[in-house]
Amino acid sequence: MPLHEPLKFAYWVPNVSGGLVVSTIEQRTSHDPAYNVEVAKAAERVGFEYALTQVRYLASYGADAQHESTSFSLALLLATERLKVIAAVHPFFWHPGVLAKFAATAQELTQNRLALNIVSGWFKNEATQLGVTWHEHDDRYKQSEEFIELLRGVWTEDGYSQSGDFFNATDITFRPQPKVAPELFQGGNSTAAQAMAGRVSDWYFMNGKSLAAAAQGVREVSAQAAANGRSLRFGVNGFAVVRDTHEEAEAVLEEIIAKADRTKVEGFGEAVKEAGSSSKDGKGMWADSEFRDLVQYNDGFRTGLVGTADEVARRILAYRLVGVDLMLLGFLHVKEEVEAFGELVIPRVRELEARLAAGEDLQLGAELDEAVTAATEPVPV
Repeated sequence: MPLHEPLKFAYWVPNVSGGLVVSTIEQRTSHDPAYNVEVAKAAERVGFEYALTQVRYLASYGADAQHESTSFSLALLLATERLKVIAAVHPFFWHPGVLAKFAATAQELTQNRLALNIVSGWFKNEATQLGVTWHEHDDRYKQSEEFIELLRGVWTEDGYSQSGDFFNATDITFRPQPKVAPELFQGGNSTAAQAMAGRVSDWYFMNGKSLAAAAQGVREVSAQAAANGRSLRFGVNGFAVVRDTHEEAEAVLEEIIAKADRTKVEGFGEAVKEAGSSSKDGKGMWADSEFRDLVQYNDGFRTGLVGTADEVARRILAYRLVGVDLMLLGFLHVKEEVEAFGELVIPRVRELEARLAAGEDLQLGAELDEAVTAATEPVPV
């Protein structure tokens, strides 16, 4: 299968305390701004193109301290030259016109490197304790869709007006409008989330998934986009454990899970039921997540990026072959493992991509070859 462009790499910004796993295992990482600036510079240097800044407001589930996402993202952008930073935002905490103005200014300041991740929300208590209305599952995606429509409207049109169930604007003209609109990401797994992505989003994030599940997600959301005369790109979450041997990497993963903070993991699991099983069709995010999956917030262990640099690179290329455009990565020791991943794994992925582009019939290994073949076979009508 030809690749139209190289796979992109992103990392989770540790702007909340507790690291990227809810575990008592040692994590040599920090949510401090100075540490994060060093991570961003290192990531840019070794080949990462994006970073995703988390959004959390209340102390909870292992994130007992946190920095606000948009201001933190701007700081990272101003400290780097090429890295794009995706700031996660909740539509129920912003009026889109205000965020649109912030984003337009950020684009001027950073040579158009800001992106936004529109988070429809899972943390009900956070919303209600801060005094905003918590809507039912599918209505939160309607809210997000109106939010994106208003963002794009004021970025591109003079005298923009919008009348909706959640957001309104009348005869708005912004100056300056961004020369390049920020890319808009969203996540979700439900029918409502997929339909929204097909109508309005630039990127669709998936929680950690097997190759087959990722391929299915790409097919389903691509069909939604095609029905609207659109296309979009796909990212998948993964937690990478790269070590000298496969056995060493597996041992690290199992230690993370064995040392999970059970109370916090179970509390998180209860909270995200609002985002998963509350969807009408039961297909929401985390709807089928087990305890070990929830030790990493976004099911990152399911993607299976555990092993040697060669093993992980080949598995990543398999995801590229089933339609994934971006790999969003979490790490145990963020700065040192971002650097090691960029030095050891990304070059191997680029080599595999080049060999594929040259027409070589790559052999990723029997298991991966069979998985890719099965995942890319035509779907019966």
